[in-house]
Amino acid sequence: MGNKINIWFLSSLLISMIVAIPIVTVFTSFFEPTGEYLSIVKNTFLFEYISNSIILVIGVLITTFVIGVGSAYLVSFYKFPGVNFFKWVLILSFAVPAYIYAYSLTAFFENYGTAFSIMKNLFGDGNYNNVLPKFDGMLGAIISISFSLFGYVYVLTRTSFHYQSQNLLELGKNLGFSTKKTFFNIILPSARPAIIAGLSLVAMETLSDFGAVSFFGISTLTTGIYDAWISFDDLALANRISFFLLIFIFGLFYLENLSRKKAQYHSPAKGNIKTKTLKQLSGYKSLMAIIFCSFVFFASFIFPVLQMLYWTIKFPKHFIDLNIIELLSNTLILVFLSGFVLIFLSFVSNYGNRISKNKFLNILTTFSITGYAVPGIILAVAFITFISWFDENIFYFFDIKQIFIGSILGLVIVYFVRFYSLANNGIKSGYLKINYSIDESAYLLGYSKLKTFLNIHIPYLKNSVLLIAILLSIEIIKELPITLIMRPFNFETFATQAYIFASQDLLEAAAAPSLILIMIASIFILITSKYMFKDK
Repeated sequence: MGNKINIWFLSSLLISMIVAIPIVTVFTSFFEPTGEYLSIVKNTFLFEYISNSIILVIGVLITTFVIGVGSAYLVSFYKFPGVNFFKWVLILSFAVPAYIYAYSLTAFFENYGTAFSIMKNLFGDGNYNNVLPKFDGMLGAIISISFSLFGYVYVLTRTSFHYQSQNLLELGKNLGFSTKKTFFNIILPSARPAIIAGLSLVAMETLSDFGAVSFFGISTLTTGIYDAWISFDDLALANRISFFLLIFIFGLFYLENLSRKKAQYHSPAKGNIKTKTLKQLSGYKSLMAIIFCSFVFFASFIFPVLQMLYWTIKFPKHFIDLNIIELLSNTLILVFLSGFVLIFLSFVSNYGNRISKNKFLNILTTFSITGYAVPGIILAVAFITFISWFDENIFYFFDIKQIFIGSILGLVIVYFVRFYSLANNGIKSGYLKINYSIDESAYLLGYSKLKTFLNIHIPYLKNSVLLIAILLSIEIIKELPITLIMRPFNFETFATQAYIFASQDLLEAAAAPSLILIMIASIFILITSKYMFKDK
């Protein structure tokens, strides 16, 4: 490799290896001996874990497809009262984690819950519990996860629809297609890559969900991993179940690529592309569009916010007793530390790849960014497995577990592995806009590689850094399983505090931290939306 091996190459190589270690650990731990609990799981729970995971994914994919594609289609192709408002507010669903939505759904429809109180105040005393629907179990989980995640499908599909040409619509019109046939035969197929990408993200997030499914008491592969490690202290079994979940996730990637084959979805025309004109809706069609978008916005964001606000106002004692300053400081500490580490090391890794141009390094980097597809609970267990092995076989004379397990350092490292793909890809997309001739000009002027990196690249990519920092903040604020497993003793965030209260069946106490979490995430999302939907 000659002069390609330098400090930048080695730094980039080390970063990629650190990210890849937990993923590799899962596969290498598959053949380790497990405890007696394995036979119990095989004979009883394993089929339930797998079948529940499949049912959950299918239910969520169908629901998010209908909600996400339907709302994106309406705001992208039609004009109706409030359309510009709906374009922006529908992304606020990202602010509501699935586990908080689950708390809201249960609190509203449970016996003598909020819905019961509303009906009693409106119609007087009555046995309303018999007529109110109960959204619990699998149905509750599907609804909670769907309304929390449909934003992935909405955002990507809306972006695809935005760039569709008027030529396609006129083609359907010239062929005599109705509006319905144009949608199914032209618009939908041309947006297929974006829709599939959104649904793939939804599927991965659904498989990795822990908060909502554990709250509803549904046994999935994710809850099985958590129980194997926490309840039965069997780390090897946790890794073995993690292996099955990883197979599920990589299977999704394979099916998506297989279904695409060599199909092309871009427009071959290089010129005469007309800007899409929006169709004005009127009458009942306009009303139906308003009702649909209003329902999605209300159900995905307003409903959980109002429910959490209602509990907070009704039981002010829980809000007063909440140590908001401590929870906020703990949350912000994790956001700033993890965000700084992720962005800085992503810069180093990308610059190392840029100047090294090494095939092996590119392959390793590509493999390492798959960490985002791996559920947080798997990464946490894999990290603990690796540190335990390292402690027992390499540093047996010094207890390094106390440094990395149950510490801020360990928590930040697992966050780094989990969200490295988000930071790395964001920096990489910015680097693709910097021509290599700029680097060469800097070198001719006597700039060193470090000076070029600090004085040219970082200032040029500052806007990308701001967007990435906001996106990372949203993810870290909402992250639950990694924080639950890796956090230091008595170190709580808004997410973990809400989960602890809810797991103790204290939904009214979980309302205040949930509400604050949603509000913080909403602010970040509204800021991010300025970058996401420029000129859209």
